[in-house]
Amino acid sequence: MSDVKTKKLINEPEDIVAEAIEGMVLAYPDMLSLEGATGRAVVALDGPRDGKVGLVTGGGSGHEPLFAGYVGRGLMDAAAVGNVFASPSPEHIMDAARAVDGGAGVMFLYGNYTGDVLNFDMAVEECRENGIEARSIAVNDDVASAPAESAEERRGVAGNFFVFKVAGAAAEEGRSLKDCEAAARNALSRTRSMGVALSACSLPQTGKLNFEIGHDEMEVGMGIHGEPGMRRGTLKKADDVADELIDTILNDIKLSQGDSVSVLVNGLGATGQLELFILYRRVAKRLKDIGVSIHKSWVGEYATSLEMAGASISLMKMDDDLKKLLDAPCQSPCLTVAGALAPRGKHTLRMAKAAADVATIDRSQLIGDGAVTPDVFRDAMLAVAQVITDKRDWLSELDGVIGDGDHGVTMDIGWSAVRDALADVGDETISQISNRMAKAFLDAVGASTGPLYSSAFKAAGAKVENRLNLDASAMVDWIDGICSGIVSRGGAKLGDKTMIDAWSPAVEQARQALNGGADLIACLDAACIGAKKGRDHTAELESKRGRSKKLGERSIGHVDPGAASAHVMLVAMKDSIKNTI
Repeated sequence: MSDVKTKKLINEPEDIVAEAIEGMVLAYPDMLSLEGATGRAVVALDGPRDGKVGLVTGGGSGHEPLFAGYVGRGLMDAAAVGNVFASPSPEHIMDAARAVDGGAGVMFLYGNYTGDVLNFDMAVEECRENGIEARSIAVNDDVASAPAESAEERRGVAGNFFVFKVAGAAAEEGRSLKDCEAAARNALSRTRSMGVALSACSLPQTGKLNFEIGHDEMEVGMGIHGEPGMRRGTLKKADDVADELIDTILNDIKLSQGDSVSVLVNGLGATGQLELFILYRRVAKRLKDIGVSIHKSWVGEYATSLEMAGASISLMKMDDDLKKLLDAPCQSPCLTVAGALAPRGKHTLRMAKAAADVATIDRSQLIGDGAVTPDVFRDAMLAVAQVITDKRDWLSELDGVIGDGDHGVTMDIGWSAVRDALADVGDETISQISNRMAKAFLDAVGASTGPLYSSAFKAAGAKVENRLNLDASAMVDWIDGICSGIVSRGGAKLGDKTMIDAWSPAVEQARQALNGGADLIACLDAACIGAKKGRDHTAELESKRGRSKKLGERSIGHVDPGAASAHVMLVAMKDSIKNTI
């Protein structure tokens, strides 16, 4: 991986999302507001209203104008804004949902990525706990990322554009939640996309390219997060590239003479309209040649990947209802369709944030045996946070090879939030500290890592809720809880090339050491050895989960970054405890 640093017009990397949101709201004061305690819910000023279905989208930053650029009248009512290339957390999403609930239900629309699915599913659960009917749709329009028979595994890319427009018009028209969902699913079922990348992008926090690509190469079927594509080939002329993309789409969507489509030719961040119009020219000719008419077309940047050079093509096969909804007026920062919009209606805030229950624990009833006191445990967790910060760029580089390059950044954000949360824990028990960590990590991160480690910390805390201090057995139970919590939330299993491939052997080795009479430090040593073996073994595996799954055999030969960070965490925890007790 090249050590050349990329250049960006930013201030401090940790402030980029908050400052971008602030700038966007200031730029469009007649359309947008910022709602909720998290500062991550961008809401349409005249979108939500009583009796109307509330529409919420969301996803990682770095795709602008996706997602918040589609917040406005006749489109999305709100967007939950995540960190760069990372899903918003459930609390970010709930701030948006609370702001748009009009009593007719809430519908979530987002790209089909593990982190987004996990976080939006948790938000759906919370809505229903509050008596709010909620539905969600994971947009999966990318034909390159899975075959037709596995369409549910496909990624969401620029086709979000069409689904958002149709759903927004249906809700604006006053349709029920059921009918809004039906319209959005109809649009999704008729939308296909595929793209090509000519260069990599770089995360603002690292300033390094996510992957390397030669000056005469292109990635065909790349992901919107900067993931490498399905294959790498020699750079071709624009017409040849357009033909490859459109041929793949046409083989999947099955158009016939007399059909009508709408077209989006989308730039990925560093491709100008000069090139995009050349691509559109070829797409229009190809469609004309097979007798397919174009109902509407858009050319420009609608779903980007930071500064990636490249483009994608999206087609939506039209029917009469889709034509009506696509033609309906709307107004947002990135998309306006001319036409009269009805006067703004009344909106009453309905869904209030529930107060958190504070549990009271009788410490006299807890088991006090063990050298790991709450203070020792807290110091160990702070040591983990520091090591994750130190290893951030290395973990992101590992992720850039087979993923989107943000794992180290995401882990650092989460553990930095944990560090802040542990600044004043008072006389909390290890179980309570673990729950505090779970909330801090989830609220700060989102992504797939947020729900997974939040569930891990909660499960680990539950394993030792009868303990004041941890001995060797309880320490192994806590590590076991980390592993079982991740599995219960994410469903990964040993051999899928995930963090479980480090956590599972760590538990196994630690348990074997414990059963053999090992003391606490020896059990932690065994856990570290197991995690390292598991981490190294992931290089031999083909990815079965997450974004790297799309790479197939191309993922072999590379260590899984989640497994690497698991080993880093265990070693830091062990070293801290060993140096303290």
